[in-house]
Amino acid sequence: MTSQTITAAVSGTWMLGDRTVNRVGFGAMRLTQHGEAFAPDAVPSDRDQAVRVLRHAVELGVNHIDTAAFYFSPLRSANELINRALAPYSDDLVITTKVGPGRDPSGQWLPHATAKQLRGQVEENLRQLGRDHLDVVNLRIVGIDSIAERFGALAELRDAGLIRHLGLSNIQPHHLAEAQAIAPVACVQNQYGIGARPEQEEFLRRCGEQGIAFVPFYAIAGAGREAGANGTDSDEVLAVARARGVSPAQVRLAWTLHRGPHVLAIPGTGNPDHLTQNVAAGALRLTEDELTVLDSLQPETA
Repeated sequence: MTSQTITAAVSGTWMLGDRTVNRVGFGAMRLTQHGEAFAPDAVPSDRDQAVRVLRHAVELGVNHIDTAAFYFSPLRSANELINRALAPYSDDLVITTKVGPGRDPSGQWLPHATAKQLRGQVEENLRQLGRDHLDVVNLRIVGIDSIAERFGALAELRDAGLIRHLGLSNIQPHHLAEAQAIAPVACVQNQYGIGARPEQEEFLRRCGEQGIAFVPFYAIAGAGREAGANGTDSDEVLAVARARGVSPAQVRLAWTLHRGPHVLAIPGTGNPDHLTQNVAAGALRLTEDELTVLDSLQPETA
């Protein structure tokens, strides 16, 4: 597979709200620093290289970028890098951001925003991105408590024209039903990948039945989470990668995209070579035998 000739268009498309996006997108979490995201001693990324990565992503057909105002390291902000690299934005580019979590200027995590505080977070994303509206805003939560008040506050901002579409992140199925009683939900962004829990498999399927985009995070990193892939791929993943002449990360992304046409990948990187490989994974069509082997890594339902 010659990565240099492959664009995100080969991955197919899905509707994100009323916008058509290629199924391989780009996540900005790892763009601002070297090493682990959110680490207090993170070394800032090279600004010029980060800008080049973003511009090359768009050149490769990426038209869905996932970001957040809390994606920053000393001297670097993902939103401001996106603004510098891509503004004025093309009409087909969809920028998705998240609200709920927050960090103070030193990088320390703050309590999740209340319903009243969410407007300030939305306005901060608007300012940093240099926009008068946000394409998609995901409410990211922790825990199982009701989201009605917070999601309702975002629905009011949507009605006011500051947001076009709403989504949810890190949720459980009952949160989706609760939100849908308030306003349409364009996407669900949850942790998912090879080895995902059975309940996430069922949730992914239910989203597909309702036409809701399912956007996995940590599809490559897995248990490595903010630190990234830890190099401990299973023998099965490594065997498929060797047989196909691709990286384990490409196998993981390809497997994820095989889970349904509504699944959108958002692999993130600050490395130009890894960007090219991630986009090329959208062209990797796994065989039924390969899928059977990789599917066997999913935990069985208790």
